[in-house]
Amino acid sequence: MQRPVPTAPVVLFTGNYGSGKTEVAVNYTAHFARMGTKVKIADLDLVNPYFRCREARDELTALGVEVIAPGGEYHNADLPILLPQVRGSIETEGGLTVLDVGGDSVGATVVSSLVTSFAKGHYEMFFVLNKSRPFTGTVEGALRLIREVEEGARLPVTAIVSNTHLIEETTPEMVADGIVFAQEVAAAKGVSFAFVAAMRFLFDDPVLANLDVPILPMERMLLPPWRQKVTGRQVTHTRDGWGRISN
Repeated sequence: MQRPVPTAPVVLFTGNYGSGKTEVAVNYTAHFARMGTKVKIADLDLVNPYFRCREARDELTALGVEVIAPGGEYHNADLPILLPQVRGSIETEGGLTVLDVGGDSVGATVVSSLVTSFAKGHYEMFFVLNKSRPFTGTVEGALRLIREVEEGARLPVTAIVSNTHLIEETTPEMVADGIVFAQEVAAAKGVSFAFVAAMRFLFDDPVLANLDVPILPMERMLLPPWRQKVTGRQVTHTRDGWGRISN
């Protein structure tokens, strides 16, 4: 089974709301950390207070990942805080830096303030594509959103990541269809297909047994607020990739 390989020292994850880009970014980071790579991940999602990579800070730190995001009293703050360490991580050689960028063109504008730090060939900007979302269900719609992200970031998208899903309703057939669609979008855009991401248990299905593309099997590392830890109880992950609260 092929796995993603780093093709640049800085990797940005972009995508529209509901694409699952943050879950992919966090799992991508964890994947390379487990392989022994020195990894940093920076939370650049300054517009969405939910599903930010900082919510997986404890799990990533335990893997040796440096999480660049507001901490302490600002951990849950819905404020546009861009830490100065972000630019330093982009410009420093050694290891892998992952940037989780806010959804679509509005969220991508934060990247434009850092554009001078990206040397030519120094980065990859992935667009995470979920065919199940309303505005990315056609090649034309996906290309339109990609162009909007590029305009906001002032950087070109370099590769497409397939992450077609309907959360717990995701099927192996849906994942397979999403791969074909993502490859069509990549060809139309003139960029590469990076890899397919999906919950790990889905790859046990025969439908996905013989994929000839890089695969990122994921575990659920982010939960919506209504499924997160509560006082005196602990969230445990279930096979469907969501969580169950137990005493």
